[in-house]
Amino acid sequence: MTRTIGRWLLALALGAIGVLHFIQTRGFRVVVPDWASRITRMDKDAIVIASGAAEVSLAAGLLTLPRERRRIGWATAAFFVAVFPGNVHQWRTQRSTPGLDTDARRFGRLFLQPLLVAWALWATNAPSRPRRRR
Repeated sequence: MTRTIGRWLLALALGAIGVLHFIQTRGFRVVVPDWASRITRMDKDAIVIASGAAEVSLAAGLLTLPRERRRIGWATAAFFVAVFPGNVHQWRTQRSTPGLDTDARRFGRLFLQPLLVAWALWATNAPSRPRRRR
C-alpha cells in the first residue's frame, strides 16, 4: 500500500511538472545547458517541451500500465539522471526559477535528484513474495 501511494504521488508530481513545461516554457529554459542544444540539435524551448512530454508520459505510464511498472520505474529513474546536468547548470550559472531563487536552494536541489531516482525505483519495485516451502 505504501509503494502504491508513493507511486501515485510520484506520478502526480511528474505530471504536474510536465504540464508546467508546456505552460511556463520560458521559466524552464534557463535550466537547459547550451551544450544540450548543440548535442540534440534542438532549441531550448523544444528541449523543455520534450522533457515535459516525457514527464507526462512517464506519469501516465506509472498510473496505467501495471504490468510495465518496473520498466517505467527504471525509465523514470533514468530520466531523473538525464536531467541532472540541467540542475548542475542552473546551480553553476546561478539562474533563478520559481522556488529555486537562491544559491542554497539551487544547491539543495542537486541532492533531491538522487532521492527522486531512489523514489522511482522503490515505488515501482514490487516487494518480493515469500517462497512457499515444499
